[in-house]
Amino acid sequence: MSKKETLDRVRELGLLAVIRGSSQELTLEMVEALVAGGVLGIEITYTTPGAEAVVKRLDKKFGDSILLGMGTLVNPSQVEGAKRAGANFIVSPHCDVELVEVMTSSGLGVMVGAFTPSEVMQAYRLGSDVVKIFPGSLGGPAYMKALRGPFPDIPMMPTGGVSADNLADWFAAGAVAVGAGSKLCPEALAREGRYGEITARAEAFVKAVEDARKNNEYK
Repeated sequence: MSKKETLDRVRELGLLAVIRGSSQELTLEMVEALVAGGVLGIEITYTTPGAEAVVKRLDKKFGDSILLGMGTLVNPSQVEGAKRAGANFIVSPHCDVELVEVMTSSGLGVMVGAFTPSEVMQAYRLGSDVVKIFPGSLGGPAYMKALRGPFPDIPMMPTGGVSADNLADWFAAGAVAVGAGSKLCPEALAREGRYGEITARAEAFVKAVEDARKNNEYK
């Protein structure tokens, strides 16, 4: 999948599941439950044990039927590992110049974490395709809307604090997509084998994205 195709699909899906599993097998089962519910954008964080192995297995199982990426990159050496594993996009929680330079040279879709106006502009100038507003829970949709005032042309994606109940507010504030973690896929449900509930949450999130886009001018 080309970089353009990846970024187009991020916008099309509008939702990335941010998965931090405590084991490889549990993570794989969580993803399967999410995909069954229609969540097709999957970000496996490097805080997941054996994260690259998980991505390799997911790539082999699902191929281009899902959009697969790796997140929580904090070390430049992780960029090549993510690419070899089969990631289509990579995400960092912060804006570090050395890290971002390696990320943008990878040819993958790049999402760099930022929060303040200065960080947002720095991330974009360094080549981030989409700026990840993190943690989104601190400012909420109103904060991101305020950021888009001076930066209307910078694509933004909030992560942290995103729920099915406030999805419409994020899209109304101008998000190109949202990243959702524990509200979408609580690991406690997976540990208890309640995968049907994860699938139900996935369905609710997908519907919320569809409804939000229908009800807001921003697409």
